[in-house]
Amino acid sequence: MDLSDQCASEYLPDCTTGMVTFRIEPDVGGKKRKFIVAPPERKENDVIAEIVELSCFTFFYAATPDCHKNFELLCDAASLLEQELGKGRFKVVLTISGQENKYAQWLYKKFGSVSSIEFAGFMSREKLFGYYHAVDCLVFPSKVETWGLPVSEFMATGKPMLLADLPYAHETAAGSMQTAFFKLSDPVQLMNLMKRLCE
Repeated sequence: MDLSDQCASEYLPDCTTGMVTFRIEPDVGGKKRKFIVAPPERKENDVIAEIVELSCFTFFYAATPDCHKNFELLCDAASLLEQELGKGRFKVVLTISGQENKYAQWLYKKFGSVSSIEFAGFMSREKLFGYYHAVDCLVFPSKVETWGLPVSEFMATGKPMLLADLPYAHETAAGSMQTAFFKLSDPVQLMNLMKRLCE
């Protein structure tokens, strides 16, 4: 019996996140098998959030410094918005320091001089949830995800979210009342959505 037969009628937890449950239905009478994905239940969070104080309208992007996370789109939009609104009107907080890897270093070299962008670095879960409660809007421009966990976590705040116009984001944000979607190749569109929220 191979693994696919063994797993045919069992639920399998996702080994990387523990968030998504998979089931492979058995092959019955030559019919094609179905692969079923069950999204995670939305549960109350028991993390004790740190207190975070912010001085202006703040956008937040929680992600690791991987190129598919598409930080450059948000940074381009923030740079354009700073040129239009001026310094001190808003802030974009990123959970990278700009030193983690070559991609992060490239981002910091290109956008480190934009005063509205804060390279805050890795955050503990308590600090992350403190930011979720303190910021005004989550931005999530990632190009590839199975499930956008920060989107699920942030949704509980009821605050606005700006998300990549991709199937994973639509699925993850299902039921959210304050969500707008943007094209992955258009920093001007994202800038305009951010501007509307700042004003």
